[in-house]
Amino acid sequence: MTDLPGELSASLLGRATAYPRQYDPDLLHPIARATGRAALPPAALRTLQGTDFWTAFELSWLGPRGMPRVAVAEIAVPCTSPNIVESKSLKLYLNSLNDTRFATSDAVAARMRTDISACCDVPVEVSLHNLGDYARQGIRQPVGECLDAIELDEPGFAPDVANLCAAPGTRVAEVLYSDLLKTNCPVTGQPDWATVVVDYCGPRIDRAGLLAYILSFRHHSDFHEHCVERMFCDLWCRAQPERLSLMARYTRRGGIDINPWRSSGGGAPPLGRLVRQ
Repeated sequence: MTDLPGELSASLLGRATAYPRQYDPDLLHPIARATGRAALPPAALRTLQGTDFWTAFELSWLGPRGMPRVAVAEIAVPCTSPNIVESKSLKLYLNSLNDTRFATSDAVAARMRTDISACCDVPVEVSLHNLGDYARQGIRQPVGECLDAIELDEPGFAPDVANLCAAPGTRVAEVLYSDLLKTNCPVTGQPDWATVVVDYCGPRIDRAGLLAYILSFRHHSDFHEHCVERMFCDLWCRAQPERLSLMARYTRRGGIDINPWRSSGGGAPPLGRLVRQ
């Protein structure tokens, strides 16, 4: 592994790490959103609304008598936060709770809410679910039309907006999705897999071009949130929709999945676990 750049130099990402045995909120490591937004068009950024939805499947603590407890945690970080949490630091932080006693699950959620809010520098939402309740939510596929049956000749694998276009005078409202999004960790190079859902109203987006654009991220290295914001801004500028919502539901790594949602306003994120989650 090469030396980590800038704000990542103090993080544990990509480094051999001993798992903590004691609660330690200082393990949480912030990454400034401004870093990923520096090259994005200001006009598109001004429309940006949304939330990063995190699901932590490996959460445990001790009850007041020392009995282990487990739960699934859902964490919602608004895109207006100055910082995101580096995901390995969140995993280490969650593991630091393993031998910590809490009177109730609400007390665990409150502690997580305080610590993660401090890292993100904005209030975040944290909710815990017992496994039975969470299982009843089920698994689903996105509502909309899948692009993945379109056959492309030798698609490129470096981000390229050249194929993104829309047909003037053909106003539509539709939801399109692809299960073929792949990006990579900017430090370790590990692959990150996702389903991306595009919900828009406006000139009809060329579907083959949209799929080619999604596939072009296959060798791209960046954090999930930065990738989604780049895709949103590119679509907003190139297709010029009246309304746009874009969400990537990533598969879990290290027991955590990250699902950034960005919108130009209105509507709701396409929540619900997908087959690979």
